[in-house]
Amino acid sequence: MARAESGAAGTGIPGATGTDVSGMPTVEAESEQRAHLSPGRFADRVVVVTGAAQGIGRAVAERVAAEGGTVVLVDRSEIAEEVAAGLNERAEAASGAGRATSVTGVDLEQASGAEQFVCAALEAHGRIDVLINNVGGTIWARPYEEYDVEKIDKEIRRSLFPTMYACHAVLRPMLEAGSGTIVNVSSVATGGLNRVPYAAAEGGVNALTKALAFEIAERGVRVVATAPGATLALPRAVQRGPGPETEQDEAWYRAIAMIGPCPTLPAEAPAVSRSSGAMRSSSTSCGSTRRCAAVIPAPP
Repeated sequence: MARAESGAAGTGIPGATGTDVSGMPTVEAESEQRAHLSPGRFADRVVVVTGAAQGIGRAVAERVAAEGGTVVLVDRSEIAEEVAAGLNERAEAASGAGRATSVTGVDLEQASGAEQFVCAALEAHGRIDVLINNVGGTIWARPYEEYDVEKIDKEIRRSLFPTMYACHAVLRPMLEAGSGTIVNVSSVATGGLNRVPYAAAEGGVNALTKALAFEIAERGVRVVATAPGATLALPRAVQRGPGPETEQDEAWYRAIAMIGPCPTLPAEAPAVSRSSGAMRSSSTSCGSTRRCAAVIPAPP
């Protein structure tokens, strides 16, 4: 459940996600997005979104650009370059839309990956006003006793370390600037079924958010979290893990995926961007956590 490096998966049903079979927004979805836009909200702001090639990360990047922000799309996949190119085409055609650059091929499970994208963004734009940490997501779904130690380690590394490393890498530049906002995308799955290691990792993201926000509350940088639920999306172009391999694996997976009707990406992307929009306020925050919708993978 929740977020994903290189985006996240969904039902694969054309049109169900607000996108057509090519992944582009449908007319209805674009109309829905325009109805809720706040033009100029991110004007003159540099916003970095990790896991931005697809899924909730891509939707947030598109939203920020539509509201005038300069967006840096960070992902391990080169798909982020294509998304950035598409956003720049839109910027040419639409007055007030922001432009985009991308940093691809980075492994955010390593500290060096976080340092790489922060350096690249600073070199290209001179500053980072907002960082949206969107990398993570369940790799396996099974009862805790069915996880081996290697799988436990991989779940923690996927869903906790990228946010920890990215916060650490961007913190000094933001503190030196005396301003900035960090939005950590967590999950409502901290008490979920069949994913104890993932729940522990996302609980760590929540604790990181609160502790860091408290520590730097008087230094001009806000740290907040948003806790995703479930949203329909197109299947991943870059897979997070092997997926269910046996009938039992699929049964365990379906136990977490059968949660009823889900919102679409165009309807839910604003929740994350609004979390960073409060950066214009002079007030500080000690890590508020809110619930919104993001992306869950669905079994084949």
